[in-house]
Amino acid sequence: MESSFQSENENSFNIYLKDISKFKPLKREEEHDLIIHVKKGDKAAMKKLIEANLRFVVSVASNYRNQGMPLADLVNEGNIGLIRSAKRFDETKNFKFISYAVWWIRQAILQAMSEQSRIMKLPLNRVSTIHNVGKVVSKLEQKLKRFPTCDEIAKHLKIDEGDVREAFAIGSGHSSLDSPFSNEDDGSLLDLIENEQAPSPDDKIDGYFLGNEIEDLLNTLKRREAEVLRLYYGIDCERSHTLEEIAAKYNLTRERIRQIKERAIKRLKHPSRNTSLRKFHQG
Repeated sequence: MESSFQSENENSFNIYLKDISKFKPLKREEEHDLIIHVKKGDKAAMKKLIEANLRFVVSVASNYRNQGMPLADLVNEGNIGLIRSAKRFDETKNFKFISYAVWWIRQAILQAMSEQSRIMKLPLNRVSTIHNVGKVVSKLEQKLKRFPTCDEIAKHLKIDEGDVREAFAIGSGHSSLDSPFSNEDDGSLLDLIENEQAPSPDDKIDGYFLGNEIEDLLNTLKRREAEVLRLYYGIDCERSHTLEEIAAKYNLTRERIRQIKERAIKRLKHPSRNTSLRKFHQG
């Protein structure tokens, strides 16, 4: 019976793969126009943008197969990340949409894998808190036009701020690549690689992915600084980590980790580091 069910699922997934193979990649100009329409709430534009990138999601998801989740489920989670990225992408930045989307796709897949293994072991009240925090984050993010703080989430749910931080630590991390560095700074890690003078790459160049640029940025830092940013932003990790978690890992205070993070970000903002990346854009 189980074998029959698996076979049916595999057949359905094979049909899905055949269906999405019909969608052709978008040209840069077409992609830009679609994204502008997506920002205006055009559902047809959203559908076309997503469909054109579904094969890429399968490619990313394939890297995580045989690790506890069926490939079809990994693809489903990756598609959710793709949709999120389409809603959040800033078309004024000088890199391709898929270079931005790849981080959201990976994050969605890794979070699903992590949550599957963790949620099974959690008491129901913890699962409920994680679920409620996720719902409130989405609600407040739309209202505030930014990612809400733990304090704002806690007040909305009328729970302790520590419970919110714990929910983030167990479930999805609170720090994404385009979240602000701090409450006083609207800049994000993605902003550091923006180059307004960069020419648009032609359609033959899938070039490089955003990850390569960020990797080069991090390699200009001291080892501890790079490690802290990797953990905080969830780069090459299953999830992002709180300052408290990073502090515990290095046996340092939360304030010391915050100082290291801020110093690293300040270093990355230096023009010499941004200039060194422009060769990637200018080809």
